[in-house]
Amino acid sequence: MKSKLKNDLTELIDHNVISHDVALKISDYYESKSNSHSNPLFTIFGILGSSLVGLGIILILAHNWDDFSRSIKTMFAFFPLVLGQIVSGYSILKKKSQAWKESSGTFLFFAIGASIALVSQVYNIPGDLSSYLLTWTVLGLPLIYVLNSKAVAMLVVVFSTYYACELGYSYGNGSDAPWLYVLLLLATIPFYVKALRDSVKANATAILNWLYAISLIIVLGAFIENDWSLGFVMYAMLFGLYYNLGQLNVFSNHKLRRNSFVVIGSLGSIVILMILSFNMIWKEIERELINLNSQEMMVSASLFLAAIALLIYSRLQKNPPKFNVFQFVFILFLIVFAVGSKNAKLGTIATNLIILIFGVFAVKLGAEASRFSILNYGLLIIATAIVCRFFDTEMSFVLRGALFVAVGLGFFITNYMMLKKQKSKKHLNIN
Repeated sequence: MKSKLKNDLTELIDHNVISHDVALKISDYYESKSNSHSNPLFTIFGILGSSLVGLGIILILAHNWDDFSRSIKTMFAFFPLVLGQIVSGYSILKKKSQAWKESSGTFLFFAIGASIALVSQVYNIPGDLSSYLLTWTVLGLPLIYVLNSKAVAMLVVVFSTYYACELGYSYGNGSDAPWLYVLLLLATIPFYVKALRDSVKANATAILNWLYAISLIIVLGAFIENDWSLGFVMYAMLFGLYYNLGQLNVFSNHKLRRNSFVVIGSLGSIVILMILSFNMIWKEIERELINLNSQEMMVSASLFLAAIALLIYSRLQKNPPKFNVFQFVFILFLIVFAVGSKNAKLGTIATNLIILIFGVFAVKLGAEASRFSILNYGLLIIATAIVCRFFDTEMSFVLRGALFVAVGLGFFITNYMMLKKQKSKKHLNIN
């Protein structure tokens, strides 16, 4: 408790502003509040330290492993697990700081994996890497809620992704769609929602935002079996879902670096459109026979419905809702894909037209909001589309050079005009 607060409370009691009981309640409140907020650096170093201690124990045991009997090996196999449970239990029962809980949770999570691996090695229990990762992640998942640990939540997302990649991309041994990955991720959502509600500005929450977004992008490809062309639809629907998720107030009211869903949703949509701006891609899609009952179609439909729901909900949150063409990119993509799968030339033209519309809209949005980042993002979209056309159209080097000069001048002139506009606004405000 700070001395200034004590002095203020004493003064308020002396002047009969508050009673002694009220002063005690205020003192207890601020005392408990200061204890519940641990130093972020202490939490980070605690997590790092517990990870290094766990890895160090494993290395020490591994060096002398062959010299131990089976019973000694079994005892050592369970030792990290028991130690982790003791420390975690101590953190809970003694109501230690969040740094203690994060550190003990991290140590216990790795102890679970080490114990499973050691017991399997001692008793020659067969199994593959994907089943090992799944067992490890499932056993570690409850620690998220028991210890209220964001560090463990990050580890569960990372190891769930590792499991899904091992199962879904193991082409040598045969691959399966990692549906259990979806269940693992859904099991962490209640904790994630609570983190968004209670500590949306925390750095750990921002890291979770990025981890969830990146994890789904990595794993989604594992659900593509035969209809590779529908993979474009799957990713377009995912990026549309991301962008509309990022438009919710819980994300849009904060800095862009914390809003991974808007950043990845926008960039991902543009990348997909850039790939499909080449006529040769549409020609390959045109030759494909699309199966409407495939797994890819089911995943695409699910993502589309989720994106539509988020689009409606995000626009209901705004009063009045502003038009943002990026929110509708996934719907436009479906229309273009339906046309392009029947006529490659029309698909190519429509895709390039949409890219141009998005670029112009981003430039307009950046100019209106006086945001150099958005303005240059729009110019970059247009410039990239022009560069892509150099590879599938016959242009003379003189014409290509002229286009590069025009694009460069466009960047310079628009940024100069924006800077001049900002200076004039500052000058008017001063006057």
